[in-house]
Amino acid sequence: MPDAIQNIGIVGAGVMGRGIAEVVITSGLTATLMDSSEKALASAVEAVSAAVERRRAAGELDNAGARSILGRLASATHLESVASASDLAIEAVPEDEALKREVLAGLGEAAPPKTILASNTSALSISRLGEATDRPERFAGFHFMNPVPVLKLIEVVRGGRTSEATVEALRALAKRLGKVPVLVNDAPGFVVNRVLMPMINEAARLLESGAASVTDIDAAMRLGASHPMGPLALADHIGLDIVLQNLRTLQVALGASHKPAPILERLVAEGALGRKSGRGFHRYRKDTL
Repeated sequence: MPDAIQNIGIVGAGVMGRGIAEVVITSGLTATLMDSSEKALASAVEAVSAAVERRRAAGELDNAGARSILGRLASATHLESVASASDLAIEAVPEDEALKREVLAGLGEAAPPKTILASNTSALSISRLGEATDRPERFAGFHFMNPVPVLKLIEVVRGGRTSEATVEALRALAKRLGKVPVLVNDAPGFVVNRVLMPMINEAARLLESGAASVTDIDAAMRLGASHPMGPLALADHIGLDIVLQNLRTLQVALGASHKPAPILERLVAEGALGRKSGRGFHRYRKDTL
């Protein structure tokens, strides 16, 4: 079963979807990237092509190698095109449970029985999402980290009805993609976000209380805890809207201790989403985005 996964469908051509597609095709597998927005899809294909071209220009690939990699990427605007030819179909749409359930239900209807379904959700319940599919035993979380081509971790999340064969297939695939899988039983936020989001939230509360500046909070955690990036800079990198969504999910599951800091709510309402908008806790020059 592990070696059977060769063709991977990815629904959602945002930052995560395009990153997953890049990793899949550079690992020798084929990817079909799907989005209902032709503009988003074209932008994603362009971004993946640019990443491969940078590797060619750096001497990591020759012309034939670059063409071969890009030849393994297809695009589509309909779920059926992704599901029908995929050994594994991954949803990577925004962190909206209703939307994810709709996508997963559609994939289940269109995919042949052998296809494994997976979600790249960063915090939502895999057991609940699995209820939207016609194959909860062949469904699991497959959570990549951002940026996907750089970070090595994949959280393989076992839902209440996920079969051991599905878990093993996804763990084997993660290794073929050059990643390190960690196995997590379904729990709010899994491992990374269960630890990370409260830390970011507490850093935001510290800032709001006037205890220290943005720069000093980030420096303290870099230099005092050996973190490669301070928590507020990391929040900007993730996207404050995504951080806020994750904290709201944790608050529902775990209670008021995970309530988002007011400054997070305010920044997102102002459109200050972090690096992608040019301003979050820090400000960014256009040439660094």
